[in-house]
Amino acid sequence: MTAQSHARSGPAAGAEVRAATRGLNAHARAWLRAVWPGLMLVAAIVGAAFAVRQVPGLGVLSPMIVAILLGIAVRNTIGAPAAAQPGVAFSARRLLRLGIVLLGAQLTASQIAEVGATGVAILAASVVATFLVTQWLGRLIGVDRKLTELIAGGTSICGASAVIATNTVTQAPEEDAAYALACVTLFGSIAMFVYPLLPGLLDLSPRSYGLWAGASIHEIAQVVGATFQDSREAGEYGTVAKLTRVMMLAPVVMTLGLLAARRLAPGAGSVGRAKAPVPWFVLGFAALVVVNSIFPVPVEARAVLGVVAIVLLSMALAALGLAADIGKLRAKGAKPLLLGLMATLFIAAFSLTLVKLTA
Repeated sequence: MTAQSHARSGPAAGAEVRAATRGLNAHARAWLRAVWPGLMLVAAIVGAAFAVRQVPGLGVLSPMIVAILLGIAVRNTIGAPAAAQPGVAFSARRLLRLGIVLLGAQLTASQIAEVGATGVAILAASVVATFLVTQWLGRLIGVDRKLTELIAGGTSICGASAVIATNTVTQAPEEDAAYALACVTLFGSIAMFVYPLLPGLLDLSPRSYGLWAGASIHEIAQVVGATFQDSREAGEYGTVAKLTRVMMLAPVVMTLGLLAARRLAPGAGSVGRAKAPVPWFVLGFAALVVVNSIFPVPVEARAVLGVVAIVLLSMALAALGLAADIGKLRAKGAKPLLLGLMATLFIAAFSLTLVKLTA
């Protein structure tokens, strides 16, 4: 190319770049205008959720649970404006995935080592057995498959986070997710108050009690509340056991994704498989655990990331609540609630049996 052609093409190329940049900027501004109202609504609900937890006696509730309850209240009283829908949808999908990825910064391989091989085996067996038994019970009593999977995920792994992570591949209606969250919240909260009454009756040492609670109670906050009432040793061990159980979120959700792919392609066709949901964010979660194990995140930074993760997940659940219709929740009936109760009783009894056998 000659110098003259360079002179001609240079300004033209620069103009094209500037035009493309203006186009991208215009697209970004349009996107921000679309999602801003919904993000502000969701953020306001989350702010209210954190404020509610300052009321004496309510601090034991997870801000995620309070956020979804407030979201449901707003949806079924004043309603969410149409202008907020893009931002609500963005919160329920994108912010959810980012929040789960950031949870990986709270976990390391050394925490698994603290629990020990026997403890990890108990946790893994409890997760797998509870998930499979809950699915079997759901079919037995006639609960919809998708709702059953959500209850199974929330009960077997880690409560609200597992429900919303499972739903990325299950793709159940918002009402199903809200119902599953109600189940794990109700029975996990009951367990938080009942478990501290039982170590003496069951002859459990602080470490055995902490392992049992970490293996069977749904939410991290509920495990903390139940175990520290017994002793500091039980609280610390129970928290680590619960965090180790959270790490099992990745393989479970990935397995559900593969099963969803098979359902979409009963004839092993490639088209159906291409449409299967791929939970890449779970790989991000696992990758952050690995990175944090090799290059530990500083304690201060980990604390900040933990708060950010909780805020993002709370925004996702607030958005989920804004999409939940109470009338549709009532239409689900009492069978899913019964399923949640049976699943909770099963994981409590199964994990306790393993803890006693290996003590």
